[in-house]
Amino acid sequence: MKIHVADGAFDAPVWEPASGDGPGLVLIQEIFGLDEYLKSVAADLAALGYVVAIPELFWRVAPGWSSGHDDAGVAASMDVASRFDPTLGVSDVVATLEHLRARTGRAGLLGFCLGGSLAYEAAMTADPDVTVSFYGSTVPDRITGIDAVTCPIQFHFGGQDPYIPRPAVQHVVDAVADRPNAEIHVQEAAGHAFHSRVAPKFHHPAAATTAWTLTTEFLARTFSPDPLLT
Repeated sequence: MKIHVADGAFDAPVWEPASGDGPGLVLIQEIFGLDEYLKSVAADLAALGYVVAIPELFWRVAPGWSSGHDDAGVAASMDVASRFDPTLGVSDVVATLEHLRARTGRAGLLGFCLGGSLAYEAAMTADPDVTVSFYGSTVPDRITGIDAVTCPIQFHFGGQDPYIPRPAVQHVVDAVADRPNAEIHVQEAAGHAFHSRVAPKFHHPAAATTAWTLTTEFLARTFSPDPLLT
């Protein structure tokens, strides 16, 4: 689908479940763009009964961007990300959320890395029905804003993440400890981007399996495709 905003328009490809309908999930990219990994996650979520939309966040600086997850791909994607305006990115995520909700009735957010940060930011400023944030590097510094998040929210981090030190993760652990709408899971043996199965330098299979099981259980509990179950 095409999303129109004040300064232009961007694509948000959609994956549908076999039924053709269900609650919506905005899947928010890493710095690598709309790559095979993100497409596979969208397919996994669609198989669970969700209508999934992925906004193209780098449309202003590198339209159609997609890169590998090797050292060269990381360097190139970091360069693109350095020219990305996160405030506009949050606006694009919220615009996609609103567009998807108009179609599906309910809509939430799920993001990885850059997308994990943007999912949390959008949850503070908009009204998603659910949010899942994987290893968002800005989350620890912004966790004081958790009061603004009213939907069910789940955080995932790796305990060995070189980009998000374990003491920073602990800030999030402490902040959500007594909140009935929030939970956090730390895979202590895993580093950054541990769910990314196309990136051998990041992927931690055991942590990825555990975290994805926790994610799907959380979604089933709080945002089931069957509204009678939530």
